[in-house]
Amino acid sequence: MIEQLSEAERVEALEGLPEWDHDEARDAITRSFGFADFVEAFGFMTRVALLAEKADHHPEWSNVYNRVEILLTTHDAGGLSARDIDMAQAIDALVD
Repeated sequence: MIEQLSEAERVEALEGLPEWDHDEARDAITRSFGFADFVEAFGFMTRVALLAEKADHHPEWSNVYNRVEILLTTHDAGGLSARDIDMAQAIDALVD
């Protein structure tokens, strides 16, 4: 079973993800990404989809033209888990 992060683990993890916001209501992390155009945004989503499939951990997301909104939470854990932090770090590596 996947364990939800403790409060101390959550605080430490979020300090390492300054571009991500904590959605307390859903115990999730979110981030908005902006790109030059739709093709660039879609290319990013494709790269994230490949990461997500490999990790068997899939984001909730939306796309409008050049914007991509991503929300990560682990439903099986009932909130934020190490899987979300790992996925956020992998996503950040695509754009940094």
